[in-house]
Amino acid sequence: MLGALVISFVLLLFFGVPIAYSMGISSAIAIVTCSDVPWLVLPQRIFVAIDSFPMMAIPLFILAGELMNGGGITKRIVSFSSSLVGHITGGLAHVNIVGSMFFAGISGSAAADTASLGSILIPAMVKDGYEPAFAVAVTASAGTIGPIIPPSILMIIYGSITGISIGALFLGGFVPGVLIGLALMITAYIIARKRGYKAAVKATMAQRWIAFKGSILALIMPCIILGGILSGVFTATEAGVVALVYGLIVGFATKELKLNQLKKIFVDSAITSATVMYVIGSAQIMGWILAREQFPQYIVKTLLSISNNGTVIFLLIAFVLFILGFFVDATALLIILAPVFVPVVNMFGYDPVQFAVVAIMTLLVGGVTPPVGVLLFISCGIAKIKLSEGSRMIWPFVTAMIVIILACIFIPQLTTFVPFHVLGKV
Repeated sequence: MLGALVISFVLLLFFGVPIAYSMGISSAIAIVTCSDVPWLVLPQRIFVAIDSFPMMAIPLFILAGELMNGGGITKRIVSFSSSLVGHITGGLAHVNIVGSMFFAGISGSAAADTASLGSILIPAMVKDGYEPAFAVAVTASAGTIGPIIPPSILMIIYGSITGISIGALFLGGFVPGVLIGLALMITAYIIARKRGYKAAVKATMAQRWIAFKGSILALIMPCIILGGILSGVFTATEAGVVALVYGLIVGFATKELKLNQLKKIFVDSAITSATVMYVIGSAQIMGWILAREQFPQYIVKTLLSISNNGTVIFLLIAFVLFILGFFVDATALLIILAPVFVPVVNMFGYDPVQFAVVAIMTLLVGGVTPPVGVLLFISCGIAKIKLSEGSRMIWPFVTAMIVIILACIFIPQLTTFVPFHVLGKV
């Protein structure tokens, strides 16, 4: 089954079949041609994957993000970010990155953050004299912050399949998310200074205060969500309902969300949620076959045959995730490989939150690298340039992200300090 699965999966990807279909079709081929497993297993495993209380949070957070975006929150966050960092060399690039850090606390989705902020800032950057490829690189790389700073859809998925506290995962992403934002800003500053990109006039304290008041309703949303989860008032799934209701209230309170917008918002959210759930279901089938064929045990033996040093093993796992992220969606890889690698890192005494955050960050790098970089595709589509042109400027930002990932591997406190001091344990 394993040979049939891998060969058919690679061939389907080679011929351009979308990743979710590739996983489902290759799994079906492996089951039908190389085993006596009944067809009923296919829908059964899909149902098992999505029939989960924590998974219910995904469509709720997606809808909450759409409502906040429809309510004009994106523009308010851009305005506030501009008042804070617009005066630094390469001003709009920094606005893009800081805006992504703020918006990360609303949607929890890299694609949503990239599309929402990119649709505003990429045209603005190009109009202001920035090279389109640079605007694309900044937007795509900044979009990766969305699933790192809480709330995070990827962390909800990870927690639901591994049993790790979602609240601890949320807290563990704070420091790394901020560090990635700062690393991207430093990279953008260096490039902007070399290319002579200008900055805006520095905002006054009065202007910053006005911009802050305009975005305050959006900025306190993550505090409500995290505060409720950590205090035990509601679970991560119930937090999705709170976020949804809060999004509706904010939208109508600011008078920017109209009743005639709701139909499109609900339809778009349903399509996005269905896409994510289908990827999760297909990945579950593939993961079940890999487990049945004892693939995890083979991986463990292979890694241990290379080295008995925990740091080397951690780096090898990160490298494998990094390479696979070039070709396969982060959500799918997380579902397939988390159950494989978690026991390995646990064997060497690494903290589960540290590994989870590092794994998610590493897989997100794949979202900005060709050939399957979803965030890169979205950004290039907004800028109306070819993927090859957009990917030309991405590598300095990828390098900056890798530096932070390595720092989180060698300095575990970057991921464990906040959850330890808030929860008393990780």
